[in-house]
Amino acid sequence: MSNKPLAERMRPTDFDSYIGQQHLIGKNAVLRKMVESGYLQSMLFWGPPGVGKTTLANIIANKLNRPFFSLSAVNSGVKDVREIIEKAKSKHFFDNPSPILFIDEIHRFSKSQQDSLLGAVEKGTVVLIGATTENPSFEVITPLLSRCQIYILKSLDENNLLELANKAIGADIELKKLNIKIEETEALLRFSGGDARKLLNIIELVTNSFPNKEISINNKNVVDVLQQNIATYDKNGEQHYDIISAFIKSIRGSDPNAAVYYLARMLAGGEDIKFIARRMLILAAEDIGIANPNALLLATNCFEAVNIIGMPESRIILSEVAVYLATSPKSNSSYMAIDDALTLVEKTGDLPVPLHLRNAPTKLMKNIGYGKEYKYAHSFENNFVDLEFLPDKISGTCFYTPQTTAKEKEILAFLAQRWKGKYGYK
Repeated sequence: MSNKPLAERMRPTDFDSYIGQQHLIGKNAVLRKMVESGYLQSMLFWGPPGVGKTTLANIIANKLNRPFFSLSAVNSGVKDVREIIEKAKSKHFFDNPSPILFIDEIHRFSKSQQDSLLGAVEKGTVVLIGATTENPSFEVITPLLSRCQIYILKSLDENNLLELANKAIGADIELKKLNIKIEETEALLRFSGGDARKLLNIIELVTNSFPNKEISINNKNVVDVLQQNIATYDKNGEQHYDIISAFIKSIRGSDPNAAVYYLARMLAGGEDIKFIARRMLILAAEDIGIANPNALLLATNCFEAVNIIGMPESRIILSEVAVYLATSPKSNSSYMAIDDALTLVEKTGDLPVPLHLRNAPTKLMKNIGYGKEYKYAHSFENNFVDLEFLPDKISGTCFYTPQTTAKEKEILAFLAQRWKGKYGYK
């Protein structure tokens, strides 16, 4: 019997056996074409757990036959990074291609740890492949980010997961010895949550629970086994994604009691307090917005405060802000406005800015009409003048629609009084 877990035994070794992420590694997809060309640049894989970030890095190294060094940011420091870079230098001579340095959970590296990578990446001593479950824009320092291409990996869909389950049952060296039937898939898919590793862990737990018998994978068996083995099932701590999701949804749903409960779950589990504060900062802009602009200020102060104070005192700050956000009025109007505007920009391209709004630093520009007929709002009553600000082609397009909170009712009255029905403001 193999000592390796099923997830490790099923790890693919080439693009053709890799399930999911076809937008990156399918035929003629961008990442596959780059690798098959033999060219490789530093990159970051951003996506949820269990979607194949580490596997993809290994496949790339094998495909290009390059030396492969691996670090986990959870238990590595600057000293470890420098040691790997020295080893990479010893293998990088004459025309040999640069070794690959894979860093798992790179978002957990501090600024100084990330700084220690910069020189080696800049000089081509190593090609960096970083894996992160967090938005690299927030977690990776700008100089390093600018030297990496970001590839987004998606959760596996139901078809991907079922393909993987059937492949495991039919091809794995241990499972194919057994008589396994998948009778129901609802619980299997639901508890997997788009995560290949979770799916394979569940299958392994169920099969180990029925030794020397015909094995049925159905909803009841999956639920029963997971209730008995939740620690094993979630041994990598991935449940925290479910907890943070519940925390954010509780705040969005204006339930301070649930919000504080899930906050306590995260703190008791050792969650990074900066991660919690950053999520509340995003929520303050996305879900509260103009309905209570002070929410964003308080969330920003919270993020700065927990960085200074640390635990255990930061639990009080986090609780105060979680309760404040949960009890604030909610509006996603600003969030919807920018997404609608970006969609229109994508469709319409670079529409010409009206001449009267253009800057006119030279005489020639003034002669051809730049800035002509622009009216300075502060020279008019109520600091307002009825002027066209959008390109002619999209004149009158409304992106911002005030919602029904008290604050936005005031904003709607303000806009309606000035624009007299334009943009639909009445």
